[in-house]
Amino acid sequence: MAHDWTIGTKDKKGLKQNKEYAILVGVVRQLQTEEEVEEYLDELEFLALTAGAKTRKRYIQKLSQPDKRTFVGKGKLEEIKEYIDAHEEVSMVIFDDDLSGKQVNILEEFLKLKIVDRSTLILDIFASRAQTAQAKTQVELAQLQYLLPRLRGLWTHLERQRGGIGMRGPGEKEIETDRRIVRDKISLLKKKLEKIDQQNQTQRKQRGEMIRVALVGYTNVGKSTLMNLLSKSEVFAENKLFATLDTTVRKVVIDRMPFLLSDTVGFIRKLPHHLVESFKSTLDEVRESDILLHVVDVAHPLHEDHIRTVNSTLKDLQAVDKPTLLVFNKIDLYRERNYDDLLTEEGKREIEEGLLGNLRYMFDQECMFVSAATGEHIDELRKKLQQMVHEQYMIRYPYRAKQW
Repeated sequence: MAHDWTIGTKDKKGLKQNKEYAILVGVVRQLQTEEEVEEYLDELEFLALTAGAKTRKRYIQKLSQPDKRTFVGKGKLEEIKEYIDAHEEVSMVIFDDDLSGKQVNILEEFLKLKIVDRSTLILDIFASRAQTAQAKTQVELAQLQYLLPRLRGLWTHLERQRGGIGMRGPGEKEIETDRRIVRDKISLLKKKLEKIDQQNQTQRKQRGEMIRVALVGYTNVGKSTLMNLLSKSEVFAENKLFATLDTTVRKVVIDRMPFLLSDTVGFIRKLPHHLVESFKSTLDEVRESDILLHVVDVAHPLHEDHIRTVNSTLKDLQAVDKPTLLVFNKIDLYRERNYDDLLTEEGKREIEEGLLGNLRYMFDQECMFVSAATGEHIDELRKKLQQMVHEQYMIRYPYRAKQW
């Protein structure tokens, strides 16, 4: 499918990187449909594009269980090899699942190309996005934890000194690094993060006793754009995956009622476990919040799966039981993609009321439609947010909340 995303428009420091071309590989397992895997590969293509690679071809195979040696079957691997031999510009093969060091070795030896799995790709994007000392430390820790059990498989192709997607970070710097040195480095990074986390806790204490509201959601659903609208500030927002890595906190006042609004890193399907572990200090803002604004891209065909993915991550963070408002963003894009030109305004309202009712019933949470791009229903969102904040103030400070 063709995409018109604007990726990599900002100038980057350092050496200029050549455009890389990739093949995507996915497996249809039991209880999955080919349509679902196609959607997953759409997301993988967006991830690859965000990292700087253009997709040339996709391969999907139905397997009850991925092959322990090559992930896909022998026939499919031969088919991929034939395509690679006929297209010299292809420089990597990206798999939509995690691979073992043994699988990477075998696939690289057979295909004579760089093999990248989903976690490596996500870690690479995080490495390119990290700006602050905390984000860089968290990403490096996640990379080392992910690479540790794969050192044997990784070192064989690090000897070739290749760069590009999947190769950024600590790997290419020290070929002779062994497990002991990596473990020592992991220990040092954890201590460094603990120190940064203590500083962040001090900062959070200094913010006073205001109610905290956290924006959470799948990546690229419009959290930062919504943050800009609600806080009237300039937070970096771009049509990219993981455009925001560091938590941004702003003081917001609605009808003289102050509260703190924070924008957090977006979640994603199959988010690497080590990444969640490393970013737990950043996600403390979510854990310590009083209210969650769960932002959803309602125009995305898999928005229900996205909600479940985010809820699962919130459960891991022990933050799933907080007062939550489901904010379905991009309703303008939903109409553009799903409504017929002949549909009346009344018909559109009936469809949206029915959809909202179904979503409330399905997820048992308060819901509303908005468009951060056009500003539609933003005033209603502010009123609802003020009401939720007021309720929390009444619970925490019943003797003081009357002043608002």
